[in-house]
Amino acid sequence: MIRLKGKTAVITGGATGIGLAAAKRFIEEGAFVFLFGRRQESLDTAVAELGPNARAVRGSVSDEADLDRLYAAVGAERGTLDVVFANAGAGSPLALGKITAAHIDEIFDTNVKGTIFTVQKALPLMGEGGSIILTGSSAGTTGAPAFTAYSASKAAVRNLARSWAEDLKGTGIRVNVLSPGATATELAKEALGAEGQKAFAAMTPLQRMVDPAEIGAAAAFLASSDSSFMTASELAVDGGLAQL
Repeated sequence: MIRLKGKTAVITGGATGIGLAAAKRFIEEGAFVFLFGRRQESLDTAVAELGPNARAVRGSVSDEADLDRLYAAVGAERGTLDVVFANAGAGSPLALGKITAAHIDEIFDTNVKGTIFTVQKALPLMGEGGSIILTGSSAGTTGAPAFTAYSASKAAVRNLARSWAEDLKGTGIRVNVLSPGATATELAKEALGAEGQKAFAAMTPLQRMVDPAEIGAAAAFLASSDSSFMTASELAVDGGLAQL
């Protein structure tokens, strides 16, 4: 079933990992996708892989001028926007007692401020039937050792959806959170190594990490009318990690 035929989507952090997997699925289901990210080489590689229904704009979600350029490009080529997948994120470990202001700023500038302005600046292009998807995390529910700032930022993202569902009453625009568990992206696999992957897999009832394509499938569901009565919700695709 082609659920996103004729839809235009923006995916931040879309050149690799979950963003790229979602872009693939969106395009398979008929969407036209704009990728937004900081690394031109990765964007170029992604667009070459995705084909003619993909475009790329280089920039950072922490820079409002970059976001203005993104949405100007979307408006110029497509006129309107149906789906925003605010997926760009940052996170690194730093234990309590060693946390710095710079560490907090780096994570919150991307995960919270970046998410807010990614969505706020998209709204003039969106209308009834629009879908906003925010990338949360199982860490926003469970917490994680040495991930104070990251976990707190993802808890904040969860609350953004609750607040915005109220703000968007009467517009026909929905907003939901997609919260993965440990995801087997190329970057994660390289960072964790075989033993680290086994350790994360063992934490879930399903005894494995989630494949990025599975997150992409869930994002396509939230982007489509199949989820038309969902807003302010959190869809956990975490193998049960944060549910038990």
